[in-house]
Amino acid sequence: MRWLSSEEPSINWASRTIKFPNEELVAIASEEEADPNPLTLIPPEYHEFAQVFGKEEFKVLPPHQNYNIGIELTPDASLFHGPIYGMTDAESRALKEHLESEVATGKIRPSKSPAGAPVMFAKKADGSLRLVVDYQKLNEVTMKDVYPLPRQDDLMAKLQDAKIFTKLDLQWGYNNVRIKEGDEWKTAFKTKYGSFEYLIMPFGLTNAPAAF
Repeated sequence: MRWLSSEEPSINWASRTIKFPNEELVAIASEEEADPNPLTLIPPEYHEFAQVFGKEEFKVLPPHQNYNIGIELTPDASLFHGPIYGMTDAESRALKEHLESEVATGKIRPSKSPAGAPVMFAKKADGSLRLVVDYQKLNEVTMKDVYPLPRQDDLMAKLQDAKIFTKLDLQWGYNNVRIKEGDEWKTAFKTKYGSFEYLIMPFGLTNAPAAF
């Protein structure tokens, strides 16, 4: 820890404190603060479901279900091979890290698909980067899901006598749905590091809202 040796702090092992010459850097930490038990924030009757709310569950490829999303192409569909957009050094590093992370979790895999959508980055509100796959061309030749959505006023009417409400925020909700086996190649995208295809439903597919 080069930064620690350069500051030459005074360490008191008995009280577990570190005092720096520069008082602005004084910090005190205890084992309890550094390693809190997340179950203390959850009522005991829900402890068996605690893993559902953890990030570790999201790092595993979800299983196939009967609600997998299929991508049915129009009869006259032609495959599209998009360009590779230029990126800054920071974006290139972020792209490589993202690809390595997604491959490691099994959510994407290297692809030899004849299709290939371009990718770019968009800035989030907090300044971080979000990878965007441009599926415009794929969406143009995808058969649209015309299943009728329920009317909003009908849904609201069912809640008129309700007194208790629950709000759930799914972690990367779309990514919990698998691509129908055999349709993965249609989601292929091109990068400077090679072509990849999704095994889970990415953002940007025309039928993603209906499938979700």
